[in-house]
Amino acid sequence: MNVQLRQLFDIVGECVEIDYSIGADELKEISAYSFASPVTVKGKIQNRAGVVRLTYESRAVLALECDRCLKEFVREYHYGFEHILVNSLNGDEDDEYVVCPNNVLDMNELAVSDLLLQLPTKILCKDDCKGLCFTCGHDLNEGECGCEK
Repeated sequence: MNVQLRQLFDIVGECVEIDYSIGADELKEISAYSFASPVTVKGKIQNRAGVVRLTYESRAVLALECDRCLKEFVREYHYGFEHILVNSLNGDEDDEYVVCPNNVLDMNELAVSDLLLQLPTKILCKDDCKGLCFTCGHDLNEGECGCEK
């Protein structure tokens, strides 16, 4: 979803509400994760005292595989984000700002990038997952396997 920002950049006090979903067809290009539902995005873009700020929350349900025991499971993730939007930067790149060339924000790209960067690097079915036995491959969450330690 592209958001036109010209009016937001020009008028102090202007506000735009955001409430939409990113469908499965747009999420299928992300090969590392399997989305079990659309990603929902809700928030607002507001010009306060000449500073255009985006605040939003995203929710996603992912079908995952545990990195320790290899069981498949589904988990919902919910995160909040905040960014300052600018037309351009006067110097070096700065990660504090989201640059919106031609007064257009690609909200889908930003929301998916933010979500993927927030996801944990190690995906576990539960915090205390014991994983698999290195010798026989038994799921240690279901009990001891009987192998010699």
